[in-house]
Amino acid sequence: MDQMKEKFAKLLLGEDMSGSGKGVPSALALSNAVTNLAASVFGEQRKLEPMAADRKARWKREVGWLLSVADHIVEFVAKKQVLDNGTEMEVMGTQQRRDLQANIPALRKLDTMLLDYLDNFKERTEFWYVKRDSCSESENEGSQRSDEKWWIPIVKVPPAGLSKPSRGWLLHQKELVNQVLKAAMAINANCLMEMSIPDTYIDTLPKNGRASLGDALYRIITDVEFDPDDFLSTVDLTSEHKILDLKDRIEASVIIWNRKVHNKDGKSSWGSAVSQEKREQFEERAQTLLLIIKHRFPGIPQSTLDIAKIQENRDVGFALLESYSRVLESLAFNVMSRIEDVIQADNVAREKAKRDAPAEAAGRRDPQNGGEDGGTTLLDFMGWTGDSEGRNDDCSPPPPPELPAQDDGRLMKLPNIMTNLKQTYMDKLDFLSGNRSPSARH
Repeated sequence: MDQMKEKFAKLLLGEDMSGSGKGVPSALALSNAVTNLAASVFGEQRKLEPMAADRKARWKREVGWLLSVADHIVEFVAKKQVLDNGTEMEVMGTQQRRDLQANIPALRKLDTMLLDYLDNFKERTEFWYVKRDSCSESENEGSQRSDEKWWIPIVKVPPAGLSKPSRGWLLHQKELVNQVLKAAMAINANCLMEMSIPDTYIDTLPKNGRASLGDALYRIITDVEFDPDDFLSTVDLTSEHKILDLKDRIEASVIIWNRKVHNKDGKSSWGSAVSQEKREQFEERAQTLLLIIKHRFPGIPQSTLDIAKIQENRDVGFALLESYSRVLESLAFNVMSRIEDVIQADNVAREKAKRDAPAEAAGRRDPQNGGEDGGTTLLDFMGWTGDSEGRNDDCSPPPPPELPAQDDGRLMKLPNIMTNLKQTYMDKLDFLSGNRSPSARH
């Protein structure tokens, strides 16, 4: 109770305990509280293992405190009331706001599912983690996170890789977490879309979409034959900063075109050069690009527009929905990244085992060994003894060794995250990623 009182007192003062009145609005204070709580609880989740009992209890307790605020965000609805004399009349009553009533239980369910998925890794012993300091340079180079996120430990698997049941189970867990990720992303995107665009952001926009995108990108997006893949292939997406910069420019152009379509922008007009239909078409193309970028790079930070909306938002309900869905989206993405690390380590181990197998077989057939290994030669395989007089030995040649069954050790691609908002151009990528090379002839 004392902890709850202290937390709510800090929220009421807008995170300013000095009493000077310089605190942030209540919506931003709640958003920051959810974000900071998730960072302190989930920041230590660096492995695929169940969450510590004390951290799990703290998360459930304190996030329940913060979400309890949503129970008192209500709206008026018409209700029927029956008086003592049997007269039925319609009165206005209150109930929880519809968006909170639908999304808060859904997010809590996703929260429980993620924690349960982590608990499923309790009995998994086919992979383990070691510190980076205890690994050689060659092992660090083979790690998926050799340069980035150096604080994440390195995952290890048996020399021959994971067993088929374990690998299949791991891929199934990855798909389950992926479904949670898509649901959290959808709720977060819808909440951000409902937030109003702050005037401080609109004042920073350039006068037209060309100035926001640049001449080269503007020509591609306004071309008659527009293809999102061609557009994204012309830009540099090798770093997180460059991806975020592209997203910022596209979002700015979308808002500029939308305001011009609805005559909300008093800045210099496009004149008769571009029709209303063209502007709507350009806006739709830009929205498609934003959707593809968000699905292809789900772990990128928030854009300038998103940050502006969160900071200037005054709706406490939106603040709770956005922050809660965002931290669950981040947790799901991190769990998927840990699963990808295990799959990557398994692929590396399988490829190494395949490379070592032919070398060992060649060593057994080395003529310098004097034939002591009993290796099968071509004469033995054909049933010839090499004796010109036709004499045969008593022992028959051994049968040819059976070829070992080969497991598919190809890298598994992160499934594209799609929603039912609109048909995008990612189907082509899904088809290409599903192609498999023909099996080798033996």
